[in-house]
Amino acid sequence: MQEGKDVNMTNQELMQKAVEVRKGIIVGTHAAKSGHPGGSLSAAEVFTFLYNEEMNIDPENPDKADRDRFVLSKGHTAPGLYAALANRGFFPVEDLATLRHIGSYLQGHPCKNETPGVDASSGSLGQGISVAAGMALSAKLSNEDYRVYTLLGDGEIQEGQVWEAAMFAGFRKLDNLCVIVDNNGLQIDGAVDEVNSPYPIPEKFRAFNFHVIEVADGNDFDQLRAAFEEARATKGMPTAIVMKTVKGKGVSFMEGQAGWHGKAPNDEEYKTAMDELTKAGEALCQK
Repeated sequence: MQEGKDVNMTNQELMQKAVEVRKGIIVGTHAAKSGHPGGSLSAAEVFTFLYNEEMNIDPENPDKADRDRFVLSKGHTAPGLYAALANRGFFPVEDLATLRHIGSYLQGHPCKNETPGVDASSGSLGQGISVAAGMALSAKLSNEDYRVYTLLGDGEIQEGQVWEAAMFAGFRKLDNLCVIVDNNGLQIDGAVDEVNSPYPIPEKFRAFNFHVIEVADGNDFDQLRAAFEEARATKGMPTAIVMKTVKGKGVSFMEGQAGWHGKAPNDEEYKTAMDELTKAGEALCQK
């Protein structure tokens, strides 16, 4: 159980948190007039679950030695990570509107030296899993029991460095490492299976000695909860959670559209998106 938490959150509470994360993504990308809303929105539930339920973290002490670590390998989805961190109390939610502004500590990719709660800077795709594997090995060598999580995109795993790191992690039996693949099926150039197909993803991780958990709906908290419980119980090998999600999830006109990979909403689109999310949040409060 996380520090600062008395009880586990209900699915309804997590869903309400995810709505707030989505609002933060829209606020940030609209204010910046740039950024990556599509893949941030598809991962809103996993960001929410990790920072409110799964990881051992403390916003009052973000650098505590025994904390679990998170590496955002698909670093361009920083708007989602920032929204999750802000809503967990690492910094003010109001600061999300400074995304990508000169002088802001919320830049286009996470920076460990600037942003509270960020465990690793990330930029070029494919590198985050190597960083996470190094962190996991460090824990093993130091006899520490923290866990390391990293989130990759399905387009990102077209990078060769991902599989070098997977080979290393499997060989070293890093059972404190949890690799999460956000399989929303779309990347900046279109469908991943038309650009450079990474399929079948689960079999590839199994070939590198990973325990693989396939999640049919990565935007569903019951399925995420079961997957992370299984990952935590797995010993002797790292875990890969391959979760099917919807690009742009939660904003109707962004869902399933590759064009929203790296495009910010204009004023009219911002209003439409925020109205939809506000209504979704109100509907959850009435349940």
